[in-house]
Amino acid sequence: MRRPFHAVLLLATVLLAGPALAQHASSAPPPTGRLPDVALPAALDRVLRDYERAWSAGDGKALAALFAEDGFILQSHQPPVRGRDAIAAAYAGQGGSPLRLRALAYAVDRSTAYIIGAYTFGGNVGDTGKFTLTLTRAGDGPWLIFSDMDNGNAPPRAR
Repeated sequence: MRRPFHAVLLLATVLLAGPALAQHASSAPPPTGRLPDVALPAALDRVLRDYERAWSAGDGKALAALFAEDGFILQSHQPPVRGRDAIAAAYAGQGGSPLRLRALAYAVDRSTAYIIGAYTFGGNVGDTGKFTLTLTRAGDGPWLIFSDMDNGNAPPRAR
């Protein structure tokens, strides 16, 4: 006797909740194109501007100097790279064209911060891709990148 009661109760719950769930799902705003920029504190903004300058100059050593000694780069379609020397080697031959970074969100506390952002290469119009930077610092020292993960906005290539 209990099983039919539980089955009826479950069916009634699904039937009653369905329209409410459907209404909630359909009232969600559609995805937007460009998310708005957020202003960063000066010390975090400096990291982005230094990154842009080093990338535009094609200077892998200057890029690596922005990272913590044991930092990571996590690029699309590449294995993780760890350590300042390995990062300098990975960035060798990359860059050399204009790069624009913009922040979409961030958080900061005493020794850890993150920036979520979007980037544009060269003369492209609109965002080319997105990134997350995890930052660290010792005491009141400069912010250093602990991890840099990026990926492009282009859809995957057909196989």
